[in-house]
Amino acid sequence: MPFTQHDSICYYTFDSLAGQPLTQAAFTRQGGASRGDFASLNVGSTLGDELADVQANMQAVFEAVDRPRGSIFDSWLVHGDRVLVADAPRAPEVQRPEQADIILTDKPEVSLFMRYADCVPLLFYDPRQHAIALAHAGWKGTVLKVGAKAVAAMAATYGSRPGDLIAGIGPSISAEHYEIGPEVADEVRAAFGAQAEDLLPGFGDSTHFDLWAANRVTLEHAGVGRVEIAGQCTYAHNEDWFSHRASGGRTGRFGVLLALEPQ
Repeated sequence: MPFTQHDSICYYTFDSLAGQPLTQAAFTRQGGASRGDFASLNVGSTLGDELADVQANMQAVFEAVDRPRGSIFDSWLVHGDRVLVADAPRAPEVQRPEQADIILTDKPEVSLFMRYADCVPLLFYDPRQHAIALAHAGWKGTVLKVGAKAVAAMAATYGSRPGDLIAGIGPSISAEHYEIGPEVADEVRAAFGAQAEDLLPGFGDSTHFDLWAANRVTLEHAGVGRVEIAGQCTYAHNEDWFSHRASGGRTGRFGVLLALEPQ
């Protein structure tokens, strides 16, 4: 089953990564301390939620997958394509992480962590080099092809071969619920060329963007050997996932954690 329950906390895992020597989890919004618009497992600390509740949620997340809280390496997401290589966890005195939308490591003592609320989590594992990457792709990151840039960064840093990689496209907003304007559609066409129209389905009179398909196309073009799409829509299942669009903009963030086990 793709969902695992640990006490009150529930998280999604990819079948294609199951059995590999790593920890992977996309945490639903269930089981935390936060209240109101942020109920209940909000891990975003800059949104207006009580900081003590967010910290309690973060502790619960790491305990649920038996990882030390101090192993975290996260980044400040800015809808770009900058890469950070994590050779050690984020130092505890660093209150605000560096800006980046792609983070990678080959160190088992590091837990990669990112926060989402409709944007696409991209998870990567190289079983040959025992290295991982985690990326964040909203519409901007998708047209910037952060997935391909993560693959290139793993190749440059660890000698990863794209065909060896296993990639997961995590819970995020589906095409049915992701209406876009003409300026975004133009960016999609510029990025994807002849394939763009397949990624811009129409629903009634509106144009939508299929982030899942666009990221799959990007990863396949980059040569990734195996790509799995979670198929979990954050908008349609707002009771399980934080969704910026479904909530009207005031909501929390769900966490995705990816970490290596020692070999």
